[in-house]
Order: sequence, then structure tokens, then C-alpha cells
Amino acid sequence: MNSRALLRSSVSRRLLRPVADLIDQRIERQVRSALRRTTGATAGGGDTERLTREVDRLRHRLLSFELLVGPHGRRNSRILAGAPLERLYGEVAALADDRDAAERNVAAAYRLLVALESLGVGRIAGGTMNICGKLATVPLLDPPNDDILEIGTLYGMFSAGLLRMMERDGRSPDLTIVDPFAGIQLQPGTGEAADPTGAPVDEHAVRTNLALAGAAGAAARIRRGHSEDPETRAAVSDRRYGVIVVDGDHSANGVAQDLQWAEEIAAPGAVVVLDDYGDAQWPGIKEALDGHLKGETRFTYLGKAAHSAYLRAS
Repeated sequence: MNSRALLRSSVSRRLLRPVADLIDQRIERQVRSALRRTTGATAGGGDTERLTREVDRLRHRLLSFELLVGPHGRRNSRILAGAPLERLYGEVAALADDRDAAERNVAAAYRLLVALESLGVGRIAGGTMNICGKLATVPLLDPPNDDILEIGTLYGMFSAGLLRMMERDGRSPDLTIVDPFAGIQLQPGTGEAADPTGAPVDEHAVRTNLALAGAAGAAARIRRGHSEDPETRAAVSDRRYGVIVVDGDHSANGVAQDLQWAEEIAAPGAVVVLDDYGDAQWPGIKEALDGHLKGETRFTYLGKAAHSAYLRAS
């Protein structure tokens, strides 16, 4: 395969989709210039060698970029594509009623995601658009207070990001986390395999990552246990939360129980985020929320961004 064909391959486009077109245009200009200089004949040896060297340099830069934001050491690539990003801007803007703020927060969330996964232990679970959507949207929905409850945290890295995004908005977040810390990511119907990062899922890793968020992360309250356990609930039901992130048991029954608990502990006007809503891999989440909203509830469905649903408590 020649150099230009390699650059146009599906693998290369998947790795560096945002800049692939610019690279192609640059090579096209060089090829046309070389052909003009040789009056229509095949480009001379010097031109071909220069073009080959240029492609090699671009491939080397691509390797560095791939190691920074590609899928190595995590389950999902963090490389952006234009169409999903534009769609996320629109979804966050619809929730926040502010396009400029949506673009600003999504950009800040993406930089934060890359920084946290570069410095932290483990990873943030989920696709790039979903993570950036949650980090960007919650502050824009103006929660009624700064008390945050996260049900299911994995490595605590998303919580660290949410603390920082709230602080960027002038808030003083106070975080509570509930998680069983079983050493692996637990979900019904999935195997008990080690995380792709190789890091154990435990409280030590969570504390390490929360430290990246400064004083608010260090002060976070962590309760080890399952969210449906009465003892766990009693220990953290001492306040009314302005933000509740439901990202624990993804089964229909598990989500239904977490939503019912959220009804009891959500402050008036609270923002409830239901992760992985509409994700075909987890049909129980949509089933549970749709069923919950048909009954007596304090929650109003605000909308969806990426694979997260947003609710407002009355």
C-alpha cells in the first residue's frame, strides 16, 4: 500500500478523524505541485522522496496523538468527530437554553476529561460525548444547592471532574459517593473481568483521583455499600441533594430502586442525571425511567444529551 493510501485507510481515519481531511488536502497540494513541475509526467524522485518523508512525519505525530487520546489503556477512544460533537452542542444547548454556554462547557469538559485520565488512576466509564455532556450540563441547569450524590462511581474520576466543573461555575460542591468497591466494575449480565486499565476498582483509587479536584475532592464523603441497602441509605440520607447522579446497578429493577430513593432525598429543584439512558446495551435503564415517570413522581423529564437523561425535582 502506498503512503497516501495508508493515510486514507479506515484505521488512520478512525484514529485521527478530526484532522484527516486537512492532511489529505496538504498531500493533494504537494502532489499537484509536483505534477505541474514535471509538465504532466510522473513526479521526479526528489518530489516523491519529500512526499514520503512528509507522510512519515505525519504518521509519527499520529502515534503520539493516539497514545494521548486513543483507546490504549481504556475502553473508549477520546478522539473527537465533528458530527457527534455538533450534535452534543445542540443537545446541551437545548437543555440549558444557551448555545454559547453549551459550547464553552463542552470544550472545558473535554479538556478536563483528557487531563484527568492522563493524571489519574483508571478511567472514566462511558463514551466521550456522554461524559462531556454530563460534565457540561449539570452546572448549566443551576442546581438548587451544592450537595451532590453519585450512586456508582467506578474510579471516582467523573466525580472529580464534576467537582471542578461546578467550581468553574462559582459553586462550592460537597460530594457524597455510594459504591460497593468490589475490585471490578459490577453490572448484571457482565463477566467479572479486570478493568482494561489494569487498576483495581477500590476506595484507594477513588481517593487518589478525588485528590486531583483539590480541597473539595479531599473532603468528599464515601460510603461503601450497595445503594439498595437500608444501612447505606440511612448513612447518607441526612440531607437533600441538589444533584443526584444515578449510575449504579443498570438493571431495570436496580434503576427503579435508585429512582425511588432519589425521590426521597432530592431537594426541591434538584437535578437528577440518569446515565446510559437510551443505550441499547442497557435497555433496563430506559424501561425503569419510562415506567417511573408514568406513576406518581416529583420528577419532570427535561431531555437527553448523548446517553444521559436529565430530570428536575419539584
